[in-house]
Amino acid sequence: MFLPRDLISKVYLHLQSTCHPLSPPVLILVALEPDAVCACRIFTRLLKHDFIPHKIVPVPGYADLERIGKDLVAPMMKTRGGQGGIVVCLGVGGMADLGLVLGLEPEGEEETYGGVEVWVADAHRPWNLGNVFGACPLEPQTETATTFSARTPPGVRGGRIDRAYRPGKGGIIVLDDGDIEEDLTKEKEAFLALTDMPEIEDDGEDLGDSEDESEDEEDGDEPAIHAGTKRKSWSIDDEDSDEDDRPRQRRRSNSSSPIPDSPRRPAQRGLVSLRDDAAIFSDDRLDPPSAAQPPRGPSARTLRRRLLRIKREKENVLSNYYRMGTSYSEPISSMMYALASELGREDNDLLWLAIVGVTSMELYGRTSAGVAVPARGVEGRPTSGWLGVRGARIRQLFRDEVRRLNPPEITPGRSSPESSGIIPTTARNPEDTSIRLSPEPKLLLVRHWSLYDSMLHSPFLFSRLKTWSETGLKRLHKLLAKMGVSLVQCKQSYTHMDMQLKRELRTKLLKYASLYNLDELVPSIDTDGKDRGGAKDGWGFVRSWGWRATLSAQDVGIIIGALLEVGKDAPLTAGQNGGSSQDMTDLADDAAPSEEWMPRFWQAYDALEDIESLKAGLPTAKYLHKAIFTTGTAILKKKQISHLRAFRMCVVKDSPDSTLFNHPGALTKLALWIGEALAEQEKDSTGRLALGGRGTPLVVASLDEKRGVYVVVGTGGGGGPDTTFLDREAAKKKAEERAERQKRRQIKEKIREEKRAAKRLAKGDAEDGEEEEDDDDESESESEDESDEEDEDDFENRGRGYGLNKFGTAFQDVVAETNARVRIDSFEHCVVEVKKEDLTGFLESLSMKAVVG
Repeated sequence: MFLPRDLISKVYLHLQSTCHPLSPPVLILVALEPDAVCACRIFTRLLKHDFIPHKIVPVPGYADLERIGKDLVAPMMKTRGGQGGIVVCLGVGGMADLGLVLGLEPEGEEETYGGVEVWVADAHRPWNLGNVFGACPLEPQTETATTFSARTPPGVRGGRIDRAYRPGKGGIIVLDDGDIEEDLTKEKEAFLALTDMPEIEDDGEDLGDSEDESEDEEDGDEPAIHAGTKRKSWSIDDEDSDEDDRPRQRRRSNSSSPIPDSPRRPAQRGLVSLRDDAAIFSDDRLDPPSAAQPPRGPSARTLRRRLLRIKREKENVLSNYYRMGTSYSEPISSMMYALASELGREDNDLLWLAIVGVTSMELYGRTSAGVAVPARGVEGRPTSGWLGVRGARIRQLFRDEVRRLNPPEITPGRSSPESSGIIPTTARNPEDTSIRLSPEPKLLLVRHWSLYDSMLHSPFLFSRLKTWSETGLKRLHKLLAKMGVSLVQCKQSYTHMDMQLKRELRTKLLKYASLYNLDELVPSIDTDGKDRGGAKDGWGFVRSWGWRATLSAQDVGIIIGALLEVGKDAPLTAGQNGGSSQDMTDLADDAAPSEEWMPRFWQAYDALEDIESLKAGLPTAKYLHKAIFTTGTAILKKKQISHLRAFRMCVVKDSPDSTLFNHPGALTKLALWIGEALAEQEKDSTGRLALGGRGTPLVVASLDEKRGVYVVVGTGGGGGPDTTFLDREAAKKKAEERAERQKRRQIKEKIREEKRAAKRLAKGDAEDGEEEEDDDDESESESEDESDEEDEDDFENRGRGYGLNKFGTAFQDVVAETNARVRIDSFEHCVVEVKKEDLTGFLESLSMKAVVG
């Protein structure tokens, strides 16, 4: 089931009104990523405000999710002695069959879920359609209610929850951010059609076309079906009927993330029956049929072939959706802030957590095209930034919220430093905890580093100036010299730099940016005329904690990410973990690093509320990004990047910091760092990016010597403009233009008919010339229609799935075709673990797959 965006507070209000001191605690399952941690902080603040008990459980991957379902979720079911309750999944399980993974649909039992209600908020796409349109406790089967749609709970129509729905019976409720209702209409129809379809075994026979069916009807010797006789199942083997009652899952022994092949069907379902059989067939054998009797209906074989054809068509719709590629939608921290806003609980603390969560998505390259490099200015087309137009709307909404909750202080004769382009580094007063808009340049931790180090470790400058080479470093020094900043000044802490230099920094960067291909380094301060403050597109967010600290949202996102990936004590222990390789007999039996990651979750969770813990994580963030710069520079300098058929490839090993990149998050950052540099190289050498402006994909593997595996991550070439949204808007515009042309054509046709009638009455000599003119108009309209059809075909060819990251499905295909020992356990399906000895064969098979839609 899915909950529409305008009813997002419905289930929470029900929880608030029914909770009592003896209620079981709300179980919150949280992914180990900054966006999910921020969303968890927002949600727990709401629960604490309403005195609702809760329990937080971090979930690193699918194996841990299955274990938690067995140990914590399944015992909550009333059928197993529990009291029911609420389970909230934040960034967890949106792409998996949660009813199966959490053990809420036990085999052989009619009653499912047992009063356990699962709320799912996840930005990963594609959705598991079983969670979205099914996954609800069915009503008892009656004579009138035999199909899945008829047995859904009251208030649920086609998987959509409306205002009449009463929570508390259990099921899986997906929080919709708007994508389900807008984009999944076709998939919804296919899913519901398959759930209501009778059981039929598909043996792979060639069904031919409809003409073959008509021939079968003429020549078939199938006996007629008499009314009152019991209809047999379409299935050839009745033994498989029990297995077909639940969805078929492609479960592999080395994969913890099954991909559903067909949707879930109810445990008991009536068969399709022919209505008004008595009108077609005669019950009385002694009564001969009359001459006026209607012709005999289609044979059972013909009906079976028709049903098989419909089934295959609907299954292809679902299969195409699952294989379309991965992408990201609205961050869950933004969804939780929307819930708080619906409840009237929004404040500066919750707004700041939402801003940090949304900002962290951009740091990890999570775009509308999946995990990909944020390509900028592709082929002269204006980019719409991270997450396309939706991301721009979210940021604009947050800027409006900042203005609403933090009204500016009006002081006569004084203006705020950020209004003149200066980056704020201190609070306005000792008690200042406000959030401000700031013209943040694309520099890294500039408030807490020197200007030189901040520019050197910035991925934007790294790719544009090519600072991995000596020539790039000279280019950086030359830029600083032109700006009039000495190396002595720029290598000291930014907060202690000369005030005059800081005032003029933005102006000088704007002056010389175009000379070094740094046009988007500093955001503009032009107003758009819509409000007094202007849109301030590209501006960042800054918050102060009195005199103790002033941090930007990007700074906090970087620190929280570093704490999750490395931990606070990493600078003291890194470099000592790379011991000798251990022989392992089975990849599934070795101890996953999730036990090491759990304490890091609580460090990051505490740092979001404790400014001192957050400041203590700054050295960790600097250490991680120094390692990324050093490793990325070594790979590019030594030219360790090989170009395979479908993607580029590099391996991280024999590096002093290689142990840091055994974490998928840190390895993803390194891959995005290198990928952005390669995209700039590709654009400089060829003048454009491959794959329609996306750029060549990149696969990066890091060797974990201790466990004897390679951690592999596949990133798309570049996020680029939001082509999906732009194509959709273009299609709407063309449809409007087509309707306008059709309207004008009808008006012209009406006028021509009136003229013809008038001339026919007056004189009939001029009819020939008029007809020729009309023929020209008709040919012109036909050419317009043909061009519209061509545009529509082009849009369909590059519509859904265009440019998406398809490494997840490519990894699954390679596992199915080869004997490579691969573990797919991460919620990021573009991340896998491959046995050390099997990497070569794995990459050879992967190079033959389509990795970008």
